[in-house]
Amino acid sequence: MKALAMLGIGNIGWIEKERPACGPLDAIVRPIALAPCTSDVHTVWEGAIGDRYDLILGHEGVGEIVEIGELVKAFKPGDRVIIPAITPDWNSLEAQAGFGQHSNGMLGGWKFSNIKDGVFAEFIHVNDADGNLALLPDSISPEAGAMLSDMMPTGFLGAEMANIQFGDKVCVIGIGPVGLMAVRGAALKGASDIFAVGSRPNCVAIAREYGATDIINYKDGPILDQVFAKTDDLGVDRVIIAGGNVDTFDEAVKMVKPGGVVSNVNYLGEGDYIKIPRAEWGVGMGHKTITGGLMMGGRLRVEKLAAMVVAGRVDPNKLITHHFEGFDKAEEALLLMKDKPADLIKPVVSISW
Repeated sequence: MKALAMLGIGNIGWIEKERPACGPLDAIVRPIALAPCTSDVHTVWEGAIGDRYDLILGHEGVGEIVEIGELVKAFKPGDRVIIPAITPDWNSLEAQAGFGQHSNGMLGGWKFSNIKDGVFAEFIHVNDADGNLALLPDSISPEAGAMLSDMMPTGFLGAEMANIQFGDKVCVIGIGPVGLMAVRGAALKGASDIFAVGSRPNCVAIAREYGATDIINYKDGPILDQVFAKTDDLGVDRVIIAGGNVDTFDEAVKMVKPGGVVSNVNYLGEGDYIKIPRAEWGVGMGHKTITGGLMMGGRLRVEKLAAMVVAGRVDPNKLITHHFEGFDKAEEALLLMKDKPADLIKPVVSISW
């Protein structure tokens, strides 16, 4: 089969690989919509997970099942399914403890384009199909469904981990596609004021549509100063980090109130340590919680999120700014994600076989 792969740090290209075999609990899926992610950029051009050779890229997609293992009960060939970015081993001890994302080791549920081939291939292997695939509702297009692989689950996780309460003031740092979904999640969780940090006009416009009340443009000065100016120097109750780098935590801890939460869903591709300001963290006793997590995946989770789309609570189509036709356009879409033109939020590739 043909696939788009990482050939080494800084290099991608098309390769031929054998079609994956289907185990008794697994499924083989043929993609009908794919989306590249900034995580792919971190993996290839920053070497964030180390060198990889001929590793098929991608972890966001929707497809049609072409083969199932003999023990699969919930799906059949022909079903259109959302393929979550995280595919845990649901019989692992970590999954039983509630952390399937880390099944069999830290980040072990993140398999695609990390510890196994990803989804930018003519055929995709999905482990534990009954637990990891999600049916695509008829009213959701495959392209919108691809946003439910990672962008919506990750952004919503940021809002959940922040433990937003009704009336909380929330700052979302970074309003790429994950940050935009965090904005929407914060609004649905009951935040009053939502300060969205970003500068690109497309992202700013969608942030407002998703519920942002204020836009903080980092080009206008330190975001900390702008947040304090808008909150009478009190700061915010919750911070969701969906962009930036290891230094971003410094401002996040400074702007969150005692008793507040800094919730990180940003993939930190570089740096050895994050910075936590000692004094503003209450010299270690400020009751300022710092947490970070990986989306959990799973059929139940993704199908519930899909139900929110069907009900009109969220419109993931707003994330899609660039549309490509044909499997061979996956490389162009990924390079676009790397270059990040000013009008980009998320590209998607539609595929007809």
